[in-house]
Amino acid sequence: MKSKFFLFKYEEGDEIVARKKHPCGSNTWVLQRVGADCKMVCSGCNRQMIVDRPTLEKMTSSVKRGSEIFK
Repeated sequence: MKSKFFLFKYEEGDEIVARKKHPCGSNTWVLQRVGADCKMVCSGCNRQMIVDRPTLEKMTSSVKRGSEIFK
């Protein structure tokens, strides 16, 4: 049973596939820091962004960890 608050268990180094594309055209992000605020880097243009956890949950389509994909 998934918890009420968090849909995904994020870890540093995970690749996030976002629902919408970044202006550079890429929709994948790499997590660098995970906590209440999460720091991530765009795979296309290396832009860094810090978002809070609920916003990250909303923007996530799937998570790639190594060869595994979580939806």
